[in-house]
Amino acid sequence: MLEQYDLSNLMVLDIETVPQYSDYDDMPDNLQELWAHKSQYQRKDETPKEFYERAGIWAEFGKIVCISVGIFTQGKRTGLRVKSFAGHDEKELLEDFGRMLSGQPLSVILCAHNGKEFDFPYICRRMLINGVTFPPHLQITGKKPWEIPHLDTMELWKFGDYKNYTSLSLLTAIFNIPTSKDDIDGSQVGHVYWVENALERICTYCQKDVIATAQLIRRYRGEDLIEDDCVTIV
Repeated sequence: MLEQYDLSNLMVLDIETVPQYSDYDDMPDNLQELWAHKSQYQRKDETPKEFYERAGIWAEFGKIVCISVGIFTQGKRTGLRVKSFAGHDEKELLEDFGRMLSGQPLSVILCAHNGKEFDFPYICRRMLINGVTFPPHLQITGKKPWEIPHLDTMELWKFGDYKNYTSLSLLTAIFNIPTSKDDIDGSQVGHVYWVENALERICTYCQKDVIATAQLIRRYRGEDLIEDDCVTIV
């Protein structure tokens, strides 16, 4: 599978998001009301305030604090170069990412795990909210599905079956892809950002997901994993 793609034309990415405000009480009153309405079907016995720690999932109430990307390198051994765009100023982060992506050939295909449902639309929505121009690789309006240069490793695993979500962690486990144990997981990113002010830890976590997704692509292609010494963090 995926043998028709040139690895050098794939850019693997992952994003990390957090609630826009450090605390529910910091939100303007009108947004508090809209948050209560938006989250009413996801909350169980929780109040809108108690549920606010999950606000980063929604682009209307969250923001991006890190985008990590990986490019395959070719030589005697296949490698991966990983770079992160991170910061507290979301607009600046998105502009830097957009400039980088605009400088890439149009043949470059973006790839992420659950990217079509989360990463790609989230980036586009936040770019629009921040007034950042879309790079050509994210210009999808009016295009036919097969014209959109995006790959989704979760969608590929479904083989047309849309009944369930399959996590990256599960796929790395069943494909025997070694992953480093992290001191945080996705549900803790907001706390690490707003309470611990540890953006560097979030970047490391994001980069590891990019590496894991790149390794999953190698498995999909029936190829050997990229060796640790061939992964470079730029």
